[in-house]
Amino acid sequence: MTNKYLLASTFFVVWLLFFDHNDLLLQFKRGQELKEVKAKSEFYRQKIAETKKEVQSLRDNAASLEKVAREKYLMKKDNEDLFIIAEK
Repeated sequence: MTNKYLLASTFFVVWLLFFDHNDLLLQFKRGQELKEVKAKSEFYRQKIAETKKEVQSLRDNAASLEKVAREKYLMKKDNEDLFIIAEK
């Protein structure tokens, strides 16, 4: 251990790996977070694409608009009666 350059280099590497504010463990955690964020981003991009297709379908097709209004919002015509059957 008489070589001062080797000693200084070893100290520098140990400092960077364990004691620095951007140490090895923190870099690993940030990499994991980045993977999660990218996965969520891709999921939301797919959901946005699906929603855009649904909106376009509702704009173009009056029958699909009526279907959504009846099923989701329980709307009905004036001369109709609506019966809701709840399943247990």
